[in-house]
This record gives sequence, C-alpha cells and structure tokens, in this order.
Amino acid sequence: MNSITFILSTALLVGLPATFVKAAPAQPNIIFILADDLGYTDLACYGSKFYETPNIDRMAAQGIRFADGYTCGPNCQPTRAALMSGQYGPRTGVYTVGSIERFNWRSRPLRPVDNVEQLPLEKLTMAQALKQSGYVTGMFGKWHLGQQGPYHPSERGFDEAVVSMGQHFNFNTSPKVDYPAGTYLADFLTDKALDFVRRHKNKPFFLNLAHFGVHSPHQAKEELIAKFKAKSAADGHRNPTYAAMISSVDESVGRVLAALEELKLADNTLVIFSSDNGGVGGYLREGIRRAGDITDNAPLRGGKGMLYEGGIRVPWVFWWPGKIAAGTQSHEPITSVDLYPTLLELAGSKPPSGHVLDGVSLLPLLTDNAKAQWQRDAIYWHFPGYLGAGQDSWRTTPASAIRLGQWKLIEFFEDSRIELYDLRVDVGEKNDLSRSLPQKAAELQARLIAWRREIKAPMPMANDQSRLKR
Repeated sequence: MNSITFILSTALLVGLPATFVKAAPAQPNIIFILADDLGYTDLACYGSKFYETPNIDRMAAQGIRFADGYTCGPNCQPTRAALMSGQYGPRTGVYTVGSIERFNWRSRPLRPVDNVEQLPLEKLTMAQALKQSGYVTGMFGKWHLGQQGPYHPSERGFDEAVVSMGQHFNFNTSPKVDYPAGTYLADFLTDKALDFVRRHKNKPFFLNLAHFGVHSPHQAKEELIAKFKAKSAADGHRNPTYAAMISSVDESVGRVLAALEELKLADNTLVIFSSDNGGVGGYLREGIRRAGDITDNAPLRGGKGMLYEGGIRVPWVFWWPGKIAAGTQSHEPITSVDLYPTLLELAGSKPPSGHVLDGVSLLPLLTDNAKAQWQRDAIYWHFPGYLGAGQDSWRTTPASAIRLGQWKLIEFFEDSRIELYDLRVDVGEKNDLSRSLPQKAAELQARLIAWRREIKAPMPMANDQSRLKR
C-alpha cells in the first residue's frame, strides 16, 4: 500500500458517540513548534557553527533527532495543509502559495494545475480529531490555510487561536490583540502559548506554536543582531540578522521547556520541533542569482521552492523525558503527513474513517527506536506548478519526486527528464545515476506514476501559446 488509510466518520464533524473515540487513561500533552523557512543546517545540532540554538540542541540531546526528515512541500502552504490534514497535496489541492498567476507561467511549455488557497472545509484537521479525543486545543502564529470566516483556525478545531504573519514588529493579529510598542512577534506568540499552557495544565492539551520566524522580512531584536555581528561566518552562515531571528525562535523553545518543567508537566508532554520547508539559500550554486541567499543548506542541494534536498529536508526533533531515549538519532525517512497519525495514536484515538491519512505513526520510532518493527512505503512529492525567482528565473518547474530507501528520483514534466540519486552516498545530489542505473530509475519512476494514478494527482497541461510568447 502507498498509504495507510484511516476512516474518519462524518459524524466526527458533528460530535461522536462516547464509545467511538477511546481516550488513553493518561493522555499526554502535545506541543508542536513549527519554524518558518528554517533550513536543515540552521541549527547547531544539525551542523551550524554560526547560528546558536542551545535550547533546540538540548531537545535533540535529550530526545530524538531525525536526520532524514522532510516536508510535503518545498514552500510553506502545502506543508501546512499536509500537516493539518494528514494528506498529500493531490488530496487537498494545496500545492503552493497563492494562485498560479503569482508567476508568469505563460512563457513556459505547461499550464500549471490550479492551486487551492484555503484548506477545504471538508478536510478534518488534526486539531478537530484531537479535540474530539478530549484535548483542549490552541494555535498561535502562522496558519496560512485561510485567514477569515470558516477557514480561520478557531473554526477548524482550535479552541483558542491567534493568527499573525507578515511582520516581526508592528504586526497585525486575527483576532485583534493589543500589545506594547516594540514587541517582537516570536515573543508575543510565546507569551500567548505559555498562557494557554498555564490555564490548561490540568487537562490534556494540544498546542501548535507556529512561528513566523525566520521568514522574510528579516527583522530581529537589536541586541541579538549586535551579538552575531561580532562572530565570524562559517560554512555560508553569516547574516547576523538572520542568526538573531533563529536565536529568538530558540529562546521561545527554551521558554516552553522551562514552563513545562516548572509546572511539572515535562514527563507527560511530547514536544516536537520542525520547519515548514528548507532554508532560503543554495540558489547561487544552481545559477539562480535573483532569489537571494540568506543562508546556506550545504551539503544539501538547493533551497526553498525546490524538490532538491535543500528545499524539502528539514529538522525534526522530538522531546519527551522518560519516554524517548536521550541522544537518539534516526535515519528513517519521515515527512509531514506522518504527524497526524502519530498524534492520533498518542492520544489513544481509534483510527477514524472516511478521511484518508497518507502517513504512518512514528510512535514506535519515538518510544522504542532500537527495537521498532517499523516499515513504510515510499515518500512522495507532487508539485504541478512553477516557482519563480525573478523574471525568467525559476526555482522549480512542474515536477514530482519519490524517495524509496536510499534512492530518490525527480521527474520534470516539461521535458520528461528524470534524475536519480543515491542519498546514502550523495546527499548533495551531485551525481545523477539515471543513465548508469536505468533499471533502478525505471523502477522508481513506475512507482511514482502508479502513486499519481492511485491518488488521482492532476497534471499540468500543454500551454499551446508558450511558443508564441517566448
């Protein structure tokens, strides 16, 4: 099977009978902290010698760090849709940010698949499922799946929700919340998150703290910028403002961990940290000069907006004292759609029906990594559109990709080109093996095509006018 199917009854949307969802005797609290545009090597525990992330490093030292963790999209909106729905893009229609008119595709050979800009209302979110399992739910930060009316997170399963994105100072919130002048968004969101935890410490809670950091505009607190101006660059990491933004996200993580320990909740709380896509960097090596490198994802190839590893491989760190063995590292490939089934199992919820979940529960890897009898099928990506980087410059053209074990194949739709990489020995995707290993390439491409057919993935169409507009 290419997906594990859980059935979500339509009754879940209107209230379930008490016998349908069975709560575990002691449901653990869950905190999911999501950074925005944070690259794979942007943490010290993932290799940075310039950025400082002592609190996230502590999570990794005391928990499990996934070295082969992925997002379902190369930019933010498709990943967030996949996280909240537990489904790959072809099931939600969310592939990118905004409409296809965001970039001038008309000069290209293909017409992109139209993009869904708000998570469809029939999709049962992770928050709705956990709420039905007895959790109180809170969301603070970047939502990006529909900001108004029935699409707002307060209508999608979150008991409390304050949304904000776009600026790190002088920011707007929905609903409107007053705050002192000069407040930094990461600090504001953390304040709201910790207030939520303190008020609900006596019941199981699910908290989604979704930072806008480290997304542009690159704005940070002056004292932190000054600190990093004094440091020497290392391995392409050099921007003091960006480093200061990372430091603020890390400070937020530290405050969350400290609050859990103060309230004696740490032993019954799973904390998860990740990012929504790869870092904004690696473009110059690809000849993309107008995208602007703020960081570097090396040794990975490329960056945000690309299906190369730099665009989709991200940190995944899980911390749960007494339940996850300290200092564990896993090379099992995991991805965004795995979080929903993981949290359902953690909550003691029976797999509900009617709503397909494309991922697999990670709980065996988290709680018994050395002995886990855990298997998964391939991981897939489908990006049937264009992401630009200035006029006539492209981070990606329409493509799909598959990772199966150590192998990764990318299929580009404009010219039917395929690229095959052995990530075990070539994580930088420098050596395309599609010609030297044609049987392996054909095997992976066949699996990718079969998956697209099974999931009914729409494909871009020929743009007959493109030749006239070049």
